[in-house]
Amino acid sequence: MVNPRDILIANYNYDLPDERIAKYPLQQRDQSKLLVWRKGEIEEKHFFDLPELIPAHSMIVFNNTKVIQARLHFHKETGGMVEVFCLEPEEPKDYQQNFASEQECTWTCLVGNSKKWKSGALQLDVTLPDGYATTLYCERAGELGASQKIRFYWDAPHREGSTVGEESRKVSFAQILDAIGELPIPPYLNRSTEEKDKETYQTVYSRIEGSVAAPTAGLHYTEKELSALRQKGVDLQYLTLHVGAGTFKPVKSTTIEGHDMHTEFISVPRSVIQAILDFKKKQLSSERTPSSPRFVATGTTSIRTLESLYYIGEKLHKNPEAHAEELIVHQWEPYEGEHTLSTIEALQVILDYLDATGQSNLVTATQILIAPSFQFRLVDTVITNFHMPQSTLLLLVSAFVDGDSLEGENWHRIYRYAMEHDFRFLSYGDSSILFANDGCRR
Repeated sequence: MVNPRDILIANYNYDLPDERIAKYPLQQRDQSKLLVWRKGEIEEKHFFDLPELIPAHSMIVFNNTKVIQARLHFHKETGGMVEVFCLEPEEPKDYQQNFASEQECTWTCLVGNSKKWKSGALQLDVTLPDGYATTLYCERAGELGASQKIRFYWDAPHREGSTVGEESRKVSFAQILDAIGELPIPPYLNRSTEEKDKETYQTVYSRIEGSVAAPTAGLHYTEKELSALRQKGVDLQYLTLHVGAGTFKPVKSTTIEGHDMHTEFISVPRSVIQAILDFKKKQLSSERTPSSPRFVATGTTSIRTLESLYYIGEKLHKNPEAHAEELIVHQWEPYEGEHTLSTIEALQVILDYLDATGQSNLVTATQILIAPSFQFRLVDTVITNFHMPQSTLLLLVSAFVDGDSLEGENWHRIYRYAMEHDFRFLSYGDSSILFANDGCRR
């Protein structure tokens, strides 16, 4: 049995020349190339071919998170600039409540050029689209390891020539970010954010604000593909994982044991969990053929959320009165102890918990690490981009196509083919669809 703690990250390396990293997206999202991996064979398609590849009556799950304009640039009177990068809300903790705040809120932030910020509050003038204006202030409110707790507060908005607060007008923190924030494109693009990134670095189905990075496998979809899938009877379901800056965190330790996975907020509607349960019951009770419906996850963030559901069900089975913070799936949980619940049982436990507590959404967080030896319990088909060398995302891909093997033969073949056939890599690059050899999981 593979112990993922002992995995050497050096074994998940490959040469990625800078010119193979897509700095910009294609003009048409669905014109991107699509590598198809099925039963050990590789085929080359385009993303607009996706509806033909998905069997009728399958289910596809998407992450509907929306990237926020999280970078704020405060200019000091001395001419220096301090960048405050909003990572996740602290007070209020709830994303929607925080974005709706109309006077103040607190966030966990990364601060660039922090040495230039000696003391006191920084301020930034804000002009809103309707002509109102306000001033945003930020001040340090505590240290949080490498990040800092930052309190934001702002004046009541006013029009030019009027007295501050004279007119009855309120502005939310979300509106302020939209007005002055900068969209945080990935650092490996080595360029500044451009106006068109505000559209191209969002999925067409993004709805729930909170991410600081896009779930990039979803960037290839257009309404055309979504419509074609619906017409084929494919069930499209949406959940939320807010992607944190930790998604870019490199593995610096020799073995995976020394790497701390980032924790990310997840929210899954009760209706989605019910739909998944109903689908899995049908899938597991039917004879499997090449045309059988598949359970498809769009992107690694959807996979992380979906596969976390089993372990949340386990926790609730042991403690039906657990609170949200007690339901967080920790990094090594999948590899520790015995996991005797079936997937069906785990999903039903979650539904019973939501019904008993009167909740319409399962809201918690996950730190799950998916690496070789991981047992996939829900997902049997993956749509994903091509990831950085020596990254936890590449470990996830290997876990899916290589199973318990540490040789990595399959992921190497996939990436070698992509490199030799001019596929574009990383966030704005091309994608792949990977079919598990054994079809549906238990």
